[in-house]
Amino acid sequence: MTKVYGHRGMMGGYPENTLLSFEKALEAGADGLEIDVHLTKDGEFIVMHDATLNRTTNGIGPVSEYTFSEIRELQLSCSYYSSFAHYDKSWEEEKIPSLTEVLQLVSSYPEAALNIELKTDEHLYEDIEQRLIDHVNRFPDMKDRVIYSSFHLPTLIRLRHYDRDARLAWIINQPISHPEDYIDILGLEALHIGMDTFLKHIYHWGKWKRLLRVWTVNDKDTIKQLLDIKVKAIITDYPDRAIFYRCERYAMA
Repeated sequence: MTKVYGHRGMMGGYPENTLLSFEKALEAGADGLEIDVHLTKDGEFIVMHDATLNRTTNGIGPVSEYTFSEIRELQLSCSYYSSFAHYDKSWEEEKIPSLTEVLQLVSSYPEAALNIELKTDEHLYEDIEQRLIDHVNRFPDMKDRVIYSSFHLPTLIRLRHYDRDARLAWIINQPISHPEDYIDILGLEALHIGMDTFLKHIYHWGKWKRLLRVWTVNDKDTIKQLLDIKVKAIITDYPDRAIFYRCERYAMA
């Protein structure tokens, strides 16, 4: 069965990479969450897509120039979300979550997976791979449910060095020759492939569909097409819709 992962939670309807967004995705039945992490000035993992604070908060500049406590004082840029159907003033009270908080939340959903993307293609943090492995290891019940992903191959190689059993996925947005060679040599659990790249080269990728998580899939017809193809997983801003279409498919089978 194709899994459904909430992209930054349920960012199609709630503020991205917030505990609210993650809770809504899990309550809707998402099989997993896709999140992004960065390191603060004092070495705390926070969950945020960008390496800078400008787009989603009232802060300015790189995450790495702020301490965790300083980041917790920031407010979300709720003007960005005010057009969302479920917008509520209470969203202004949401804080940028720590990775610890997200691990604690997901651990209360025993079947849920957590895909942690390292944005090391954008910003290299010192020893981030070892620090992340050590951090996740503090949650033994989550160790087998965490998937580490990155566009940056050296990051995946370092993760493998620090944890030979880590579940790794390489994020790509272009065709690659001999995917099985990368999968075997790097010990990848999956490839995370951009939707357009997958659809444009669907015959090339068909052989490996059970090893592919496809991102970011929001269109109704494309979601249904990928469910029919039976890719490993769909990563979507609307996990509630994808789960509905999946249930619809199985009811018709």
